[in-house]
Amino acid sequence: MSWLTDGLRPLAGLIAVAALAAPSLEVLAQQGDAPGKPTQLAQQQKPQGKPRPGKPGQSMASRTEALPPSQIGIGTLAKQAFMVDPQTSTVLLFKDADKPMHPSSMAKMMTIYIVFEELAAGRLKLDTRFRVSERARNMGGSRMFVELGSEVTVEDLIKGMIVLSGNDACVVIAEGMSGTEESFAERMTKKGRELGMTSTVFKNSSGWPAEGQWTTARDLAVVAWRTIDDFPQYYKYYAETNWTYNNIRQNNRNRLLRTTAGTDGLKTGHTEEGGYGQAASAIRDGRRLILVVNGMTSMAERAYETSRVLEWGFREFTNATVFRAGDTVAEAPVWLGIQDTVPLVVPRAVQITAPTGQAVSPRVVAKYDGPLPAPIAKGTRLGTAAVTLPDGRVIEYPLEAGVDVPRKGVFGRVMAMISHYLFGWWS
Repeated sequence: MSWLTDGLRPLAGLIAVAALAAPSLEVLAQQGDAPGKPTQLAQQQKPQGKPRPGKPGQSMASRTEALPPSQIGIGTLAKQAFMVDPQTSTVLLFKDADKPMHPSSMAKMMTIYIVFEELAAGRLKLDTRFRVSERARNMGGSRMFVELGSEVTVEDLIKGMIVLSGNDACVVIAEGMSGTEESFAERMTKKGRELGMTSTVFKNSSGWPAEGQWTTARDLAVVAWRTIDDFPQYYKYYAETNWTYNNIRQNNRNRLLRTTAGTDGLKTGHTEEGGYGQAASAIRDGRRLILVVNGMTSMAERAYETSRVLEWGFREFTNATVFRAGDTVAEAPVWLGIQDTVPLVVPRAVQITAPTGQAVSPRVVAKYDGPLPAPIAKGTRLGTAAVTLPDGRVIEYPLEAGVDVPRKGVFGRVMAMISHYLFGWWS
């Protein structure tokens, strides 16, 4: 996954993708190196953020017409914003995306990631039960409304964290898995580092405001993508629009699930200091975008701006296929094999993101140490394809053997060595 996290590092002027030319494809072989809870149960709500100054009656659409530019991409009402096409590692929007900010309930994505990891490893089961402590029961803000002393299944807690954004559900999970919430938060920070979240520190499992707890828009995009990519069997929970627990029905605060085509996650959040934020993802015609925004003044502004930016990303850019999965990038020479070369193929499609309607063909260099000694098994990784985009970025994709290449017999190997030592100097 390092190819992805490396690709998430934007370069100055990266949006110059809008000015890409379309040279012919060149392949070289290189050898060598959520909505609110019921009113009567709403308790201990976090204070609302201060409204941003604006003219009375001014619509959000009119407010976006004269926004200061982002470092990359269009202007946005968000204070921090980051949008990436993870399939190509192309950053489409970058606005103070490395500036520290409060994670709010978007921190729950890391809590949920760890739960999914435990489920996938078989160390947890969906019907595993954890007991509700007094600390969990007394959590404020958005809640699942678990009952003191009750035992709640992991699956219900997952829905409680995702659909209901339950702070109480997070504490139940944290205490059930690590004994204390503080210990679980340390695990969250450590896991974040492993995923590439270099600027994030967690102090609790829910994102409740705490001194020393910080993240960035870019880091939240990393955990969003890793969740989607690593746990497709569990990611479906992020798309549930409502859920009922303890006879209380609540809607998912992610309004985009109901209003923006293709949206299937992830989490909203709010703190008084940080404003309203959201980590969102949508997929259309096989192309996915991941967006993180923060610093909006209301749920309505958050929903409007998140949808507007996603629509821009899908409308203004498309993905072009350079190689399909299984396509041959180069033929590499083979030493002592029954055939002289082996096709080097890409195991997954190689795509690039370009402005809609504009053809782009990058420069591709196949790197491997050759000649490659036989025997070679199909699917063995033998090198990389370095794709250089016209904006200067280089993204590397693995190259694998496209066929089996058995080793020559004893006589064939002897003749090959004699030929090499007698005539090799001619080449």
